[in-house]
Amino acid sequence: MSNKICEAQKLRDIITLEKGKPPAQQPYFGQDAELYITPEYLRGRGTAEPVRASVNAVRVSDGDTIILWDGSNAGEFFRGRKGILASTMNRIQYGETFGVEYFFYAVKSWESYLKGQTSGSGIPHVDKEVFGKIEILRFDKPEQTKIAEILSTVDRAIEQTEAIITKQQRIKTGLMQDLLTRGIDEHGGIRSEETHEFKDSPLGRIPVEWDVNELGQTVMSAVDGPFGSNLKSDHYVDEPGVRVIRLGNIGNGKFLDQDKAWISNSHGRFLSRHAVQPFDLLIGSLGDERHPFGRACLYTDNSHEAVVKADVFRVRCNSDKFVHSFAVHLFNFPRWRQGLFALAQGVTRNRVNLTNIMLLQLPVPPILEQKAIVLIIESTDASLDELQRQLVKLRSLKTALMQDLLTGKKRVTALLNDTEVASL
Repeated sequence: MSNKICEAQKLRDIITLEKGKPPAQQPYFGQDAELYITPEYLRGRGTAEPVRASVNAVRVSDGDTIILWDGSNAGEFFRGRKGILASTMNRIQYGETFGVEYFFYAVKSWESYLKGQTSGSGIPHVDKEVFGKIEILRFDKPEQTKIAEILSTVDRAIEQTEAIITKQQRIKTGLMQDLLTRGIDEHGGIRSEETHEFKDSPLGRIPVEWDVNELGQTVMSAVDGPFGSNLKSDHYVDEPGVRVIRLGNIGNGKFLDQDKAWISNSHGRFLSRHAVQPFDLLIGSLGDERHPFGRACLYTDNSHEAVVKADVFRVRCNSDKFVHSFAVHLFNFPRWRQGLFALAQGVTRNRVNLTNIMLLQLPVPPILEQKAIVLIIESTDASLDELQRQLVKLRSLKTALMQDLLTGKKRVTALLNDTEVASL
C-alpha cells in the first residue's frame, strides 16, 4: 500500500447533525414501542426504556456515530444502538467517503478537546462552531479500513480485559465473604456448617475456633489526632518533614498517597503522642456518600515519619490478637462494620469517636488462620493488580495508536510490520 497524501477535512463541510427528540409517551408498552437510547444505555450502565416515538423522532441504527450535545459530559461520542435517539444527543451523518468504523475513531480522538470547549452558563453544550472546525483526515478507503481494524483489535483486548477484571472482582467478593465469616481450616479449605463446628456469638454464627472481642480488648495503644491549637494551618510547611496523615489519605483498604501535607521535624516531635509507624492500622472516623466512616488501611509510606490529624485514628493491636493486615479487612467488610452504626454520632455525616470505636465487637480468628487468610487475599489482589496494569498498558497503546494513525504521523503500511501490534 503506497503512502498517498490524505486530505484534511473540516467536519462542518462533510457532516449533518440530527438532534434527538423527546418521545410522545414515556414509558410506553404498546406493540409499536421502541427503545429510547440514552447516554447511560450507550455506556452500558443502564437499560433502554420503551417509548412511543414522536412524529419527528430520530431513529438510530447499530453503529451510527452519536455525540452527546448537552449536559456535563457534552462532547462524548458513542456507537449507536437501534432505537429512538434521546433529546440530549445528535446523530452525525456523513458521506460515503468515510468508513463507519474509521469515522467513529477519527471524531472520538477529538473527544477530550471538545469536552474542554463546551459553552453555556447553565447546562453546558457542545460549541457548534468549535465542533465544525475540527479536522479529520480522509485516507483512501483501504487505509481507513486497516486503521479501524487495528484500533478495533486494541478495543477488543481492552473489553476482554475489563470483562476478566469484572469477573475476578465478583469472585473476590464471594471469596472475601467466605474468608471473613467462615474462615479456613487447617487444610486450607473454606469451612462449612455441614462439615465443621460453628457456635452462636453476639455477632451470629462463627467457627468454634474464633473468639469475639471488643476492639479495645485487642489493642496495645490507640490515639486520635491533635485538636485545637496543637495543629493549625500555620504549622504546615512546604518542604517534607514529618508527614500529616489526613482523612483524605484513608481509603477503603488502601492508603491514598497523593494528598501530602507536612509539618516541621520539631513540631513532629512535639506531637510524638500522635506518631505513626509503618504498617500501623489507620481508621477514618468520618464518612460521606463515597467514603464510609470506620474505613481502614495500613500506613505504607516507609520513607517518612508521620502523625495523624483529627478524624484519623492510629491503632496498634496486640500481636497475639490481630494481624494488622487482617484487621483492615474486617473493618472494610460490611457485615462486621455494621456495629459501627450503633456507636456513631453526627447529624449530617456519620462519625465515631475513639472511645466508642473501642467498643466495636469483631471476630478474632487464631493468628495463624489470620495470616493464611491474608495470604489468600493478597494473592487475589496481586492477580487483579496485574490485570489492571495490563489494562493501563492497552489504553496507553490505544491512545498512542490513535495519535499516530489518525493524524497520518504513522501510516499503516509501516505499522503492520510492528511486532507490538502483531502480538495483539
